[in-house]
This record gives sequence, C-alpha cells and structure tokens, in this order.
Amino acid sequence: MQCDRLWNNARLATLTGEGLGIVDDGIVAARDGRIVYAGTAANAPTLEAAETMNCAGRWITPGLVDCHTHIVYGGNRAHEFELRLAGASYEEIARAGGGIVSTMRATRAATEDELVASALPRVDALIAEGVTTLEIKSGYGLDMPTEMKSLRAARRIGEMRPLSVKTTFLGAHALPPEAKGDKDAYIGTVSDEMLPAVAKAGLADAVDGFCEGIAFTPEQIGRVFEAAKAHGLRVKLHAEQLSNLHGASLAAHYGALSADHLEHVDEAGAKALATAGTVAVLLPGAFYFVRETHKPPVELLRQHGVKIALASDSNPGTSPLTSLLLAMNMGATLFRLTVDECLAGVTREAARALGCLDSVGTLEAGKWCDLAIWNIERPAELVYRMGFNPLHERVWRGK
Repeated sequence: MQCDRLWNNARLATLTGEGLGIVDDGIVAARDGRIVYAGTAANAPTLEAAETMNCAGRWITPGLVDCHTHIVYGGNRAHEFELRLAGASYEEIARAGGGIVSTMRATRAATEDELVASALPRVDALIAEGVTTLEIKSGYGLDMPTEMKSLRAARRIGEMRPLSVKTTFLGAHALPPEAKGDKDAYIGTVSDEMLPAVAKAGLADAVDGFCEGIAFTPEQIGRVFEAAKAHGLRVKLHAEQLSNLHGASLAAHYGALSADHLEHVDEAGAKALATAGTVAVLLPGAFYFVRETHKPPVELLRQHGVKIALASDSNPGTSPLTSLLLAMNMGATLFRLTVDECLAGVTREAARALGCLDSVGTLEAGKWCDLAIWNIERPAELVYRMGFNPLHERVWRGK
C-alpha cells in the first residue's frame, strides 16, 4: 500500500471503542491527508511511504478537539474579574450592564480584521497544545451586522491556520440594550431575520442558545431551534449552568448535538440526553473562574450512559482559558473525571459533540490524519500536569 507519510515506533491511544484503544507497537500511515492504517506494526499491510518518521516510543493521540469556545470577541473583562473578587456575582454584573453586553459593545466597535487579529494569539495557544479542530461561536454581536462579522472572522481563522474550524451561530446569547427588555421581540429577530441570513450565507455549522434565568426561557429557545431546524442546521444549548430550567430535556427533544455546562441537570435531563444521544459538554474552566460550588452530576451522567466531552469554553467573561490540557486537569480535579474520560472528552466525544466524529476524533482508516504526538511515558501525564506542554509534534491532515 502506498502512503505519503508513516509514523512508526509509536504507542497509540486510538480512542476507538469505549476506552483509550491503546496500541503498544503502533504505526500510523496517511495518504492524501487521511489515515490509511492505524494499529499494530505486526498486523499492518505492506506499506511503502514517501516519508517515514520514527517516533522513538512517543505516544500518538488524535488531534485534540475544543468543542466549545467563544474565542472571537472584542476587548476583555478584567475589570469584571476584579468586581467578582470583591464579591459581585455573575448575575449581578450582568444585570448591571456588564457581562456579555459589555463584550457586545467592544465587539461591535471592532472591525472584522481586528477581531481576527485579537483572536489569533488565543487560537495559537490552543494549536500549540495539539488542537486540530476548534468550534467558535458568535454571540457577542447581538445584531445582524456584528453576528455576521464575527462568523466571517471565525471562518477566516480556519483559512489562516492549519486548523478545522466549526462555526456556531449564538444570536440567542443575551438581550441587547436596544431591545429594551423585550425578549420575545428579540428572539423573533434572531429566529426570523438573523438565523435565515446566517444560513443563506453558509456561515454557521450549528445554532446555539443560552437557556437561563438571565438569558432566555425554554419556550424562547424553542422558537430559535424551530428556525434552525427549518434551515437544516443542528442545534446545541447552554443548559443548566446556574439553575435547572430543563434545558437538557429541551436540547434532547430537538436532537441537539450537545448540552453544555449542566451543573444543575437532574435525572430526567440526564435520561433525556442519553436517549437522544446528545453529548454532555462539561466546562470546568467556567466553573472554576466564577467560583461555582454546584458541580455537574457526573455520576448521574455515567449511570445513564451519557457521553461526556470537555472543552475550554474560552471566553472573555467566565473562562478566559486557552489550554485544553488545563481543562482536562480541571475536569479531573474539580469534577473527578477519570483519565480515560478526560482524554476521550477532548478527542472522540468532543468530535461527537460537533457532529464530526465521522472524520476526526479517533485514529481510524478513512478519517483525517490529525495527530498529536507527545513526549510522555503514559497518557495520564496529559491530565496530571499543570502549566506544562509535552507536545512533540502536531499533524493536521497529514502534514
């Protein structure tokens, strides 16, 4: 079998099946950017490679997938961080005109070029840790021009870096000041004007919403999801972060790719997610940064067989985190996820949460050759360390 590149003398965590899919004497072969073989050297077909890389016993995992970020935005919210340190709550800051609305003002004022330029250093930090697929949400424009501008900026990042970018339209993120408190009217604008325009322009791979007391009700989000369905777009949801509005069940009803946060999800919600095959995306960076104390019920999710992903939730207000390695450590230390759950959570299950498990997330023939090659002795090191990056090499689509 002819191939462009061959990585041999490696240990693999293929992430196939339910566990890590460990292969001790492993090789990965790629042709035209896709894997043609990943497995044991003993069982490999005869491979003729134009280029062979000796991994010297290093570990290869799938390229990492960050399945929940808000990484394109203007300004920052360091001042609000100071306010929280002084005792103000996330809700109090939001109701006083801070929070998402303060980032909205900075994002509206920025040009598309400025949004791209400010996001690239954050994106580069994730790339440097082995991220090969990245989800980027809009949601800091809250009007048609800025939402479109933000999604275009996100698409451009995927053109400027060796990275697969999935874009998500999050018009139902917060209520802009010009809506004068009329959430129903704003949701009508999102559903009837913004979303159709975004879909027509081909700028979004999915649609998201924020279902919470300080944001929108399940009924309002349902209107957005109906519009997404009408335009052939999959949905996902910020659910049960601060309270239980049964957003998880709503997400499951619409066959959502994922329900994210889930600190307050109940058993009915967990059962609904499992039945629908909706991935639970846990975001320990936000939990840590806003000093939450109500942990997501991980054991409940396990009991009902809900797939669990992890993400950075990189955003200016509640998780200014640009390290998926640290997100894994937080998932283990704060939420008591296992090493296997953490690694699956930023590869296989994160890809599932983006609806792209057919092309990335595991080391299997036919998938894109997206690899992270690590200077480690065992996979647990990727979860155990803090502030240390053991990436040896990152491969995107075979290069």
